[in-house]
Amino acid sequence: MTTNTVAAPSALKYQTVNPATGKVEREFATATDTEAEALLARAHAAYQGWRRTSVSERVRLFRRFADLVEANADELARLTTLEMGKPFGQARHEAVLVSSIFRYFADHGPDLLADKEVTVPGVSKTVVRREAIGVVVGIEPWNAPLYQSMRATAPNLMLGNTVLVKPSEVSAGSTLFLDSLFQEAGFPADVYQTALVTREHVSSYIADDRVRAVTLTGSDRAGASIGEQAGRHIKPVVLELGGSDAFVVLDSADVDKAAATAAACRLAIGGQICVSPKRLIVTEAVAEKFTATFNAAFADQKIGDPFDPETTVGPLSSSTAADILQEQYQDAVDKGATVLVPGGRIDGPGAFFQPAVLTGITPEMRLYGEEAFGPLAMIYTVPDADAAVELANSSIYGLGGTVFAEDLDEARRVAGLLDTGAVGINTFLGAPIEISFGGTKRSGVGRELGPAGMDAFSNLKTYGIA
Repeated sequence: MTTNTVAAPSALKYQTVNPATGKVEREFATATDTEAEALLARAHAAYQGWRRTSVSERVRLFRRFADLVEANADELARLTTLEMGKPFGQARHEAVLVSSIFRYFADHGPDLLADKEVTVPGVSKTVVRREAIGVVVGIEPWNAPLYQSMRATAPNLMLGNTVLVKPSEVSAGSTLFLDSLFQEAGFPADVYQTALVTREHVSSYIADDRVRAVTLTGSDRAGASIGEQAGRHIKPVVLELGGSDAFVVLDSADVDKAAATAAACRLAIGGQICVSPKRLIVTEAVAEKFTATFNAAFADQKIGDPFDPETTVGPLSSSTAADILQEQYQDAVDKGATVLVPGGRIDGPGAFFQPAVLTGITPEMRLYGEEAFGPLAMIYTVPDADAAVELANSSIYGLGGTVFAEDLDEARRVAGLLDTGAVGINTFLGAPIEISFGGTKRSGVGRELGPAGMDAFSNLKTYGIA
């Protein structure tokens, strides 16, 4: 067994900094080397019992946990809003979504785990069974800390794996609160644990034989690092990385519906979503109407206190995030982009950014190739559907996409040509629980949620009886 030997912990600090005020609200102790090893040892020990727990008992615990998440949705939302600034109503929706994920796997887990019989010549009976593999380490982000961590956790717990989740440094409080709900629901100790560990500890986990798989949601840069380490130690990974999704509006589109959908989806969580319509690609025939309608909707937002029910766009997650977006915005303006809706970093306390819309984005601008993680939209006008496909596929990312057209044959044709993990036609698809979510190209590898979420870290074992 590879032992857990790491350098001294880095300066990584877990703390809640209210992005609306810049005030440090709470600090958390980072695990020492000894504590990090103990977390893994307990997860490994818990796996030995959890893998033998009946599916019916897992289902019971899943339903109990879902009930507790719903009952504590306001507190979970409060913590999330305080940590990363999303409006309280959106944070509460995220908490309720977590309960839905656990109900989905409670409802469908038994069927997904049931033996699947296959016919093999010369063998009287052959079945394929999904079986657990061990400890799974999840490295999760701040933009949807409840949903992202539980999206990875639920299918693995139903399968019989145990899970260690390293949250973002800014969202430890909300993730730790989930620990208490697992305990209250009656889950065996250490089946799920929040691990406030360093990056060096994560590397040591990946190298340790007790860890059998790694999942990460984050940037493509982080994904490359984790993927490289996992490959070195022959560990399967799921990497859900960046996105610069295309929202394609064709000649026959319901333009009003398309514009309203695009604006609402682009501004959700202040634009801080990987699967979000960041590049609006519109054909010339409808560009003028779409742009006017979209710009009006984008500009009609209330920026402010995320706990105020009237607020539609809160602060970005941190001053650093707001600074990066401002740099991207200013770079585009300085290089000749046209400002359709003026915006940018707002002076004063907090990480507020006025939503902005740009057009005339060219390849030498950072925004052409980089992901814009905030309330910033880009409109591109193209002559026809084929040009839209070419531009959409020019991105290094391929997470999600959207096509609006009343001509469904044309919509399906264009959707089929987009290099993405998913695409919605006349709707923004997002990441429904029932389907598998993930991307292509630098948007990552592997899938979460749906049946494939169960397959990601399972041993598909075949049993043959002569």
